[in-house]
Amino acid sequence: MKTSSIRLGVDIGGTFTDVVLEVDGASFSTKVLTTYIAPENAIIDGMQQVCVKADVTPADIGQIIHGTTLATNALIERRGAKTALITTEGFRDVIEMRTESRFEQYDLNLNIPEPLLPRQCRYTVPGRIDATGAELMPLTEADIAPVVEAIAEAGYDSVAIGLIHSYLNDTHEKLVRDVLVKRLPDVMISLSSEVSPQMREYERFNTVVANAYIKPLMKSYLGRLEGRLRDEGVGCNIFLMHSGGGIISLENAAEFPVRLVESGPAGGAVFAANIAARYGLDKVLSFDMGGTTAKICLIKDQTPKTSRVFEVARTYRFKKGSGMPISIPVIDMVEIGAGGGSLAHVDAMRQIRVGPESAGSEPGPACYGRGGDKPAVTDADLVLGKLDPDNFAGGSIKLETSASEAALSAVLGDVLDMDAATSAFGLAEVVDENMANAARVHAVENGEDLSEYTMIAFGGAAPLHAGRLCEKLGVERLLVPPGAGVGSAIGFLRAPFSFEANRSVYMKLSDFDADKIKALLSDLKAEATGFVRNCDAESDILSEFKVYMRYTGQGWEIPIALTEAQAMNPDAATFEARFVEDYTKLFGRAVTGMDIEITVWSVNATTPPEKVVKIAPANPIGAAPIHGSRSLFDPATANFTQASVVLREDMIEGAEVTGPAAITEDETTIIVPSSRKAIRQPDGCIDITTKKGA
Repeated sequence: MKTSSIRLGVDIGGTFTDVVLEVDGASFSTKVLTTYIAPENAIIDGMQQVCVKADVTPADIGQIIHGTTLATNALIERRGAKTALITTEGFRDVIEMRTESRFEQYDLNLNIPEPLLPRQCRYTVPGRIDATGAELMPLTEADIAPVVEAIAEAGYDSVAIGLIHSYLNDTHEKLVRDVLVKRLPDVMISLSSEVSPQMREYERFNTVVANAYIKPLMKSYLGRLEGRLRDEGVGCNIFLMHSGGGIISLENAAEFPVRLVESGPAGGAVFAANIAARYGLDKVLSFDMGGTTAKICLIKDQTPKTSRVFEVARTYRFKKGSGMPISIPVIDMVEIGAGGGSLAHVDAMRQIRVGPESAGSEPGPACYGRGGDKPAVTDADLVLGKLDPDNFAGGSIKLETSASEAALSAVLGDVLDMDAATSAFGLAEVVDENMANAARVHAVENGEDLSEYTMIAFGGAAPLHAGRLCEKLGVERLLVPPGAGVGSAIGFLRAPFSFEANRSVYMKLSDFDADKIKALLSDLKAEATGFVRNCDAESDILSEFKVYMRYTGQGWEIPIALTEAQAMNPDAATFEARFVEDYTKLFGRAVTGMDIEITVWSVNATTPPEKVVKIAPANPIGAAPIHGSRSLFDPATANFTQASVVLREDMIEGAEVTGPAAITEDETTIIVPSSRKAIRQPDGCIDITTKKGA
């Protein structure tokens, strides 16, 4: 058997670690509880399980692609390394002052999120680079030495270096790094000019701080993982999914772990885009709900929307500006603390609140019987009949309904004078409404109407909640693909090798310099291509060019895509025409008489995308065989009702299921609400539509 035909995708989530093995087109998967102290243990356990299922050995695996939410969770939960920031004198408080804008204009008691590093962990050095990259004030080793000594005495594990305008001239940052290396050779160092060479100091400083904050954790983990895999006989290359939807090498991931912040969710978006391409869908809402978080992403024309800045851990009603900005190429999505393990409580106003705290896998929801005594979303799902206590995770975990009822009553019911079932209903409605609100806000921010979209749901918990979410959002069609419970891991195996290089160089069209632009874009192309060649030495590499433009005086820019011919033969008139075209599409009209400026230049190098085969709709053949029935809570009527239970493996092409129903499989359960009906499509997708529409 050719090892190149055997590929392993691994996604570490906050509760479960998903493992998918593909062998000559056949897929074998499993879910195992994430082991927090040593996450690599769960990967080894899952790998061994799927190898047994496929009758291969770990040594037969030809490629491993890994994504994880460990970086994201470390930032959200503030459990990174002891980190210091070295910045320019006068800019010590940039990451605390933020942009000085109020993300909620009329809240008099607004709480601004705390910076990742407190003030005592932030140090300054003299020296100054101006906005053109010229040195205004020199910086010497003697200037840096006292700061390095203070850092040595404090015992920091990692240091972020972010100096003013270093994206144009990085000599001062490199000097600070050299002095640090001489005095503290074991301390990990991150330079903002390497991590995020872009304008806007707050975003750049925050990004380099985040990179430094999680670098020791991620570097240690990736090193241990590589060692454990080698001990198991795995000799293939190991790659990491990055936040932009592509794959990078293990070495690059260890150096720039902030690019992994959305690696798991990015795999899910790639998975959903692949499904959208198969069905020819141009407007898709990707819904990924796991054990700790829920992720929502808009996919247009079978391509996930991307951005240069992503906010981690929005704290205020999903409002833009209330999170921690990370300035890296990323698939644009909204992420909230709403997963199967998200915990509920009653606030001071006697309202049920869910998340962002999660029970994770240790101890897990109360029903796991591992010591948890607070109600989680999974506990509510169990009490409401969405889950079978004897067949959760393929029967590997037996759920205790009585423990869920006790936790719901103790934390919610006794406080609000409700029984366990009503408490579960309240918890489920709150978490579903939280996710629906997040989707609405994300759509409004992007000027989209969700009623025109098809939802694609995946992740262990998403199929349990997606039907209700569609009812709340007015979405008429829902697709749950095969392997939905491990969708992100499958997405890793569909992703291309890619890397996006970008740089801030300010230029007005009235000062257009074609030679400078061609040289800049050529350098960025070489940089991005070099990263991809580290992963794939043979495949063709495509280059995608993008510039970020705005009218002079505006506060933000829009991305403008260029063909390679336009990028390598730059012309001011072409750049202006492309900007006016896209600006008019977004805002309805162009602005005459104003100069246009470019702030950021970007080149994404990528291997060609995987080819997909279009799916022809299945012809209905009648009802799928009923395996049984169970009591299921119907939120539309606020009562329990008898629902059909159907085994997904028993549904052949064209088989139909009418709600209320539960379609079960080892890794998840699809709840079909009473307002919907489902049909199995030729590729195994469960296609759920409204009864009226059907």
